[in-house]
Amino acid sequence: MAKDYAKAFYKSKAWEKCRNGYMQSRHYVCERCGGVATICHHKVYITPENINDPSVTLNWSLCEALCQTCHNMEHHKSSITRAGLAFDNNGNLIQK
Repeated sequence: MAKDYAKAFYKSKAWEKCRNGYMQSRHYVCERCGGVATICHHKVYITPENINDPSVTLNWSLCEALCQTCHNMEHHKSSITRAGLAFDNNGNLIQK
């Protein structure tokens, strides 16, 4: 979930265009595990100090296409599911 200072950015047309273009360019393949990517992750975390800097927020070289599991690993440093399980795009627990 986006932090309060970032909510408007993540709903912006600029981010939508950047995210959609980047994800399409990566064919929605997770750049870490090869699964189905559903999240365009910022390699440089968005902060109140850089939220208005398009060289950070809209820069494809700082983006990464990730599946939900890899994104969770990035932010939580551990999987929220047991090995071999994942959540699909609808939030259902499935076997990988």
